[in-house]
Parts: sequence; C-alpha cells; structure tokens
Amino acid sequence: MNPGLLRLAVAGSRSAYGRLAGIAGGVAVGVCLLLLLWGGANGLSARDDRGAWLREAGQPSVAVPLMTGDPASSAPATPVPLTADTMLMTANPVEVFRDQLINRRDVAALSRTTVTIPGIGSPPKPGQYYASPALQQLIESTPPDQLGERFGEFAGPIGDAALPGPDSLVVVAGATEAELRRSGRASLVSGFTADPYGGSATAYSTVLVIGALAVFFPVLLLISIVTGLGAAERRERFATLRLIGASPHVVSRIAAAETAVPSLAGAVLGVVLAVLLRPLAAQIPVNGTRMFEADLAPGWMAATAVVTAVVAASSAVAGYRTARADVGPLGVTRAVHEKAPTMRRTVPLLTGLAAMIAAVVIIPGAELNLPWIETLLLIGGFGLVLVGIVVIGPWLTLLVSMMGLRLARTASAVIAASRIRNTPVATFRSVSGLVVAVFVVSVFAGASSIVQTTEAPPARPGLLQPTSLHATVAAGQTQVQVSDVARKIKELPGIRSAAVGYGPAALTETAAGPDIYLPAVDAPGLGFVDVPHADTVVVDASFLRYWTTQPLALTPAPAAQLDGLVPVVVVVGTDGTPTAMDRARTALNSSGVTAIPVTAPMDVQLQSGTRLIQGLAVLAYLGMFVAVAIAGLSLAVATAAAVLDRKRVLGLMRLMGMPVSVLRRIIAREAAVPLVTVLLLSIGLGFLVAWLMVTGIDDAYRVTWPAPDYFIALGLSLFLALGAVTATFSLVRGHTAITATRFE
Repeated sequence: MNPGLLRLAVAGSRSAYGRLAGIAGGVAVGVCLLLLLWGGANGLSARDDRGAWLREAGQPSVAVPLMTGDPASSAPATPVPLTADTMLMTANPVEVFRDQLINRRDVAALSRTTVTIPGIGSPPKPGQYYASPALQQLIESTPPDQLGERFGEFAGPIGDAALPGPDSLVVVAGATEAELRRSGRASLVSGFTADPYGGSATAYSTVLVIGALAVFFPVLLLISIVTGLGAAERRERFATLRLIGASPHVVSRIAAAETAVPSLAGAVLGVVLAVLLRPLAAQIPVNGTRMFEADLAPGWMAATAVVTAVVAASSAVAGYRTARADVGPLGVTRAVHEKAPTMRRTVPLLTGLAAMIAAVVIIPGAELNLPWIETLLLIGGFGLVLVGIVVIGPWLTLLVSMMGLRLARTASAVIAASRIRNTPVATFRSVSGLVVAVFVVSVFAGASSIVQTTEAPPARPGLLQPTSLHATVAAGQTQVQVSDVARKIKELPGIRSAAVGYGPAALTETAAGPDIYLPAVDAPGLGFVDVPHADTVVVDASFLRYWTTQPLALTPAPAAQLDGLVPVVVVVGTDGTPTAMDRARTALNSSGVTAIPVTAPMDVQLQSGTRLIQGLAVLAYLGMFVAVAIAGLSLAVATAAAVLDRKRVLGLMRLMGMPVSVLRRIIAREAAVPLVTVLLLSIGLGFLVAWLMVTGIDDAYRVTWPAPDYFIALGLSLFLALGAVTATFSLVRGHTAITATRFE
C-alpha cells in the first residue's frame, strides 16, 4: 500500500481529525468497560472459590446403629472419636450483629491434629479465635458486651486467601470437644471443600454467563457504531483516491488501516482507563462485600486478546463497509437503497425463544435429566434473542414506516417516513443500543423481582415479638444455671424481660415434647394478653418458629406436669434498639448454657435460600446502569453520525428554504419511530426471558411486579434518548448553514 495514499486519506481538515478522535474515544470507552466486566466476572468466580471452604458441612460426629424390629431395643447413638486427621466443627447459621450475618465456625481438635483451616493453619485453642480483618475492626470498635465477648481472645487474622472479600465477616473460634458435642450440632471434618456452589453451581454459572452476555452486547454495539463515524466524509476522500488511480481493493485496505490506527490508540487508552478505574470499581459491594482490587485484573493475556479482537474487528468492518459502498472516481453519485428486510428476520428471535422454552418447559416436562443440555439451550437461546432483537428491528421499523407514510400529513413526517422506508437498517442501527438496553433492563428487573424484602412482623399477642430473641438450652443444664443466666440478662440495659421455658427434654433431643411450659408471671413479657389463672402455662413449641403467623393461646398446666422438667429455651424481650439486641445476643451466646445460638424473628432474611439471588440482584442493578449508560452514549454517537453523514442533503434542503425546525423534526422522527416500534417488544421479551431464567433456576420462584428501580431505569433510558436527539440539534444548524453548502 502506498503510504502517500494513506496520508492523503487521513490528513487534512479538522473534522477528519475529530472523526478519528471520536473513533478512538468510543473504542476506549468500550474496551475499558469490556475489561472491567471481564475482570468482574473473573473476580466473582475467584471470590466464590476463596469462600468455598465455608460451605464445608463435614460428616456426622455420632454413629447411629441400624434400626431393629423393636425400636425400644435399639442401641443409642455413640460419638465418633476424634483422631489426628479429623476435628469437630459447628457452623453457626445465625451469628448476627447489627443485621449483618457473621460466618462463624467453632472447632475442637486434638493437639496433634493434622487438619488445617484455610487462611489460618492449625485450629485455634479453646477460648481463642481467628477473625477476618473487617470483623476484627468491628470488634475493636464495638463495646465488648455487644460483640467481642462472644468469641474469646484474639489469636490472629484470617488471611485474604480464605476470604471472599475485604468486607467479609468470618470468625473461627476454638472450643472444647465436650462443648461442641453437647450442642448436638457438631460434625467431623477432615478437609474443606473447594466447591463454592454445591447443588446451585449450574444455575449460578448459567445466570452469570447470561448476565455477562446481556452487558457485553451493548458494549459491542457501541464499538460497532463509533467505528462508522463520518462514513459520508470518508467516502468523499475515497472517491478522490479512486480518481487518482487507486483500485477498490486498495481503497478498502486504506479504510481498514485508517480505522485500525484510532482503534488501536483507543483500545490502548481503554486498557489504561480500566487500570485507573479498577480501584473505584472494586468499591462496589456485591452480595455484602466489596472485591479485592486484584480480583478485577483480567490479566495481560485477556487485555491483549480484547485489544487485538477490537482492532481486528473494527478494521475488518470498515474495509467491508467500504467495499460494499462501491465508491467510484466520482463518489457515490446515487443513493444506495438497502435491500428491504423480510419476515426471515424473525428466525433468530423465534429460535432463541424456542430454545429457552425447550430448556425450561419441554425437557423438565418430559422428566429428562439433561442439565448440560438445559444450560446450553438457555445460554444459546438468550444469545439468539439478543441478536434477534437487533435483526428483527429493521423489519418492524419498515412495516411501521410504510403505515406512517400513508398517514403522513406534514413535510417532516413524509421525509422521515420515506427515509426510514428506504434505509430501515441504517435507521434502526442508531437506536439499536437503546432497544437492547431496554430489553436487558427488563430482563434484570424481572429476574430481581423474585427477591422480596421481608418486612418486620407486627407485634401481635400470641406470637413471638419482633424485638425478642430466643436460644435453645443445651442438654444437661440445670434450672439453677439457666435461671441465673436469665436473671443476669434481665439486669442489662435495654432488656425488658428474660423468661425460661421448660420441657421434658432439651429441644435437641428426641425426647423433647411438643409444648413449652412457662411461669405465668413471665407470659406478659412474651406478648401474651390472655393469661390463664395458673402458676404455670403451656404454649405450643411452634411459638418459637418465625413462620408461625396465627396467634397461639396459653393453657394452664397441672402442677403435677412440672415434675422432672428441664429448661429448654430462654426468651429475651428487648426495647428493639440494635445495642440491646446485640447485648442480649452476646450475653446468651457466651453464657455456656445454649445449644443453638440466639435467633430473632428477622434473622431468617439474612440466612434464607434467597441470599444467592439477592447477590445476583445487585449484579442485575449494576447491569441495568451499565446498559442504560452505554445505550445513551450509543444513541448520541449514532444520531450525530447520521446528521454528519447527511449534512449535504440536509444543507441543500435548507438552501431551498426549509426551516431548521423542520429538519430537527425530521431527525427526531427518524429516532422516535424505530425506538417506539420495538420498545414494547423489548419490554415484553425481557420479562418473558426473565421468567424463563428464574424458572430454569428453581420452578418455585415467581416473577413479580418490578421494583421502582426498573421504572427509574426505563425513564432514564427515554430521557437519555431525548437528550441524545436534542444534542444533535446544534449540529443540524451548524452543518446545514449556507456557507457549508456553497460548493454544492
């Protein structure tokens, strides 16, 4: 290729340099987002891998003999002895502080144990604990009676290699073997799992891949749009090259090289921006914790691959578009009409929907166990739906423009409808990013609508009060010991009552009864109004369950039934303040009489099965923001490019006397028609795909009415569309002035 021809193609006017700068800037933004998203996806996977050891459940610590014909003659369960290659561990599911869930593990091991704990090494001794830096900072900044006294003496920090993120609250506390066996919840552990998802692995990975596709696609559209900046001006320059003897093949190569240079500069700038923005992106909390900055680093190989792919793709597209334009020595002297889109453009969209429906409805309905095929159909189907929306858009736009042309009554309406009919693909391309963004936002909103915040239950007589806590008592505790603990707790600030419930055996034992016996004087403190005239009353044990919604009644207990009862539960009433709640938790959990840690009615929302979906919902909202922001930028670039490419035609129209206001209405109609045409389709498809996704994860989930955030995002999308079109009005006036068309 002659370097002089290339220099002639790119040198010259300020607008040419501006066009190249626009390409470089758009590619820089796209590459920066791609690298940050790539790093985020890898970071989520790495974070989950680091926290996989927290899922270890271990093996039973007791040996249960096989049942014989006579249950009464069956032997009792016997403890499995500790060995050097095992240790006892209990996982505390409800260690809560200020509505934050703390991952707590209590361990007991022999002094010669060979079991190592990730991030720690040897298990802590009884009375000592290892904590994550975030938790230890929390402990040091909080009064001991609200948090620190739960764990013992600090032995050291847990290493970052065993923590999901810098905000993770994790503690491993040492205990004696007798304490853990008495709780009835201990398991034997010889090692820790490396599987971060367990049974949810396939569903989790599928959702992440679909989410990545949903966010990557608008970025790729942005890069595609910016590489087409100044196409009309570029065709004029290429006509000059053809006039001085350059062949069409050489012109195509020059177009590719001309685009490659700013694309390469923009891609390198995008890599630099991604590095600079990485610390800021790491501050975004996902599922309760931020990421380590290193998690967002995709690596030099990924950065090289992205830069190479973007530069190669943009250059190839530029060369292909130039070859298709068939620029001659006199330029493009006649309008190049696009091939009219046909109904065949519905095939990708319908195929994608069929694949997703087959994965969610047909395969499970036929009772076929083919999870890998379901995953492939879901991911492939979603990708086809994304592409299908962009492919079907021009066909729908063509249909609407033909209807609009018949109904047009003004000059701007006729001109806009005629251009849309002649160039539906180019017209729809300018709004394709926003259409895809609306679809993506609808998918994310629909998928995250299954997460509903659990409201605090009302304080009703006969139900466990929202401001109360309770803890079951370990086996072998005497009435004197438990009553003494209740008395001390009652003296703490913010504590209104502390009642001890009794039963035939500890609730962790098989001989536990269905009822709880309470002193009648303690019943009002638990929220009961109608208290029978008796010294002792009885309430069903379901009183302690958070899912109990129907008020329970007290019944009097005969005095004879109190003989031989043991303490089974301690219920503490507080004033509802966080300090009182945490003070009561600490006092009970560190008392040594509890078997299962303190729980409150609202703790269920911190440990429910929807925590995974709640974490994904955060990613969904981030995806919504990214998609809308990219769409607004894409529409602004595409609309401006359309004005610049048509400045000759628009300038001649103005030269013939058409007011600028009419030209502006033409531009606005050309953006509004394709957008409105596919907008409702995008919204409907988004929620349909969301339903297919969440049903594929678990058919117990239901897509509900979206949160207000969705309507805010939708309104922001339309506002960005309005702003992008309005921003081009100044270009219409500046590039269609008489002086700009004096040579026509």
